[in-house]
Amino acid sequence: MAATDQRFREFKMPDVGEGLTEAEILKWYVAPGDRVADGQVVCEVETAKAAVELPIPFDGVVHELRFGEGTTVDVGTAIISVDTQPGAGDAPAPSAAPAEPAEAAAPAEPAGAAEPAEPAENGGRQANLVGYGVAPSSTKRRPRKPRPGAPAAPARGVPAQPLPAAAAPAPAAPAPPRPELNGYGKAARPLAKPPVRKLAKDLGIDLATVTPTGPDGTITREDVHAAAAPAPAAVAEPVAQPAVAEAEAAPAPAVGRERRVPVKGVRKATAQAMVSSAFTAPHVTEFITVDVTRTMKLVADLKQDPDMAGLRVNPLLLVAKAFLVAIRRNPEINAVWDDGAQEIVYKDYVNLGIAAATPRGLIVPNIKDAGSLTLPELASALGELVSTAREGKTSPAAMSGGTVTITNVGVFGVDTGTPILNPGESAILAFGAVKLQPWVHKGKVKPRQVTTLALSFDHRLVDGELGSKVLADIAAVLEQPKRLITWA
Repeated sequence: MAATDQRFREFKMPDVGEGLTEAEILKWYVAPGDRVADGQVVCEVETAKAAVELPIPFDGVVHELRFGEGTTVDVGTAIISVDTQPGAGDAPAPSAAPAEPAEAAAPAEPAGAAEPAEPAENGGRQANLVGYGVAPSSTKRRPRKPRPGAPAAPARGVPAQPLPAAAAPAPAAPAPPRPELNGYGKAARPLAKPPVRKLAKDLGIDLATVTPTGPDGTITREDVHAAAAPAPAAVAEPVAQPAVAEAEAAPAPAVGRERRVPVKGVRKATAQAMVSSAFTAPHVTEFITVDVTRTMKLVADLKQDPDMAGLRVNPLLLVAKAFLVAIRRNPEINAVWDDGAQEIVYKDYVNLGIAAATPRGLIVPNIKDAGSLTLPELASALGELVSTAREGKTSPAAMSGGTVTITNVGVFGVDTGTPILNPGESAILAFGAVKLQPWVHKGKVKPRQVTTLALSFDHRLVDGELGSKVLADIAAVLEQPKRLITWA
């Protein structure tokens, strides 16, 4: 038994984040019989923060996948078993019980049954082309007692008597078509693009039950919607009913007008974090409307600058830089409240979070030590952060340790909002839409590009004066971008 335990090793679901308790298996990259090497990625899982690929820490051949795709597994649970000594002999089977006499063990064969083959050597197994096949069982199955009132099963070899016409069972429904199998004997995975798989998951549709109409058997969005639509009710023959019954019949409830989606993954973690933050940290939100015409001109100039070639240059980049300048001028806002120790922890670094909307939900990865980056370096970090988030490859480490955050609600055409703090952070800035509006400029009303900023902060850490100074400094930089040089 010890040799067998050493031969088959189990890989358990690790804690891929900070204190995560579970993860959902999104995709297996291996199947039973595949050879794996130390460090090879075997599956992709989704935690409460991101999708992560898991490498296996030893060599061998996959023996068993313990859970299927779409299953949520607790951290520490074995998810795959690997044979680390492939080709080694099987473990010796336990000794069988003494055989019973042949006359008592052999069941009565029906008349006309074929004569059994002559027993060969090696325990009575018949020789095949390779090996000796399966060994005969040395145990007998205990006869099952019939249930009270149930007809007795016919003896082996005796044809069953036909039931009376009144008791004849209804014809069985046709068996569903067998799914196409892959090379490992498992059902082949339906062909569908990731957005279609996401749609099917949200609607609770099993892609294996959907009839594909796309090219090469690909499932389309229309196929998923068709599978989600309620089936038309069967038309029954009209039956005469008393008039009273018709009057008392209640109208049938509407079908297909609601759908339920389990709360899990990123959405579940976001909900828990927002509730915890909203009812733990006392929020205060302040607003300011600012003329950002000069900032928008600077964005256009930077797009033509050779030093910024190939980088993502947009208004959010300068808003982020303005926020970092304001924090440098007011460092007390960059802190965290330690409720357990009853201390305020001031931080000499800024991990700038950027709220990103992804197909999995809202995530907030952060740029480490953003305050020490030059403008081109900050632009490069922002571009990498956004592309990684859209691909769903943001690591848990990239979403931990944030100090302040920016949420760009302006991309949705929204003027501003009252954002909720991320747990453990002191402030969050909402950047609204930039719109052409009439504005008093140099004593005259002119069309100017204007936006509204909103700063929410933890009132335990930040009083009104400090919060107002930070927001005013951000606005001043965006109104006169040359302050990025004079205030640096």
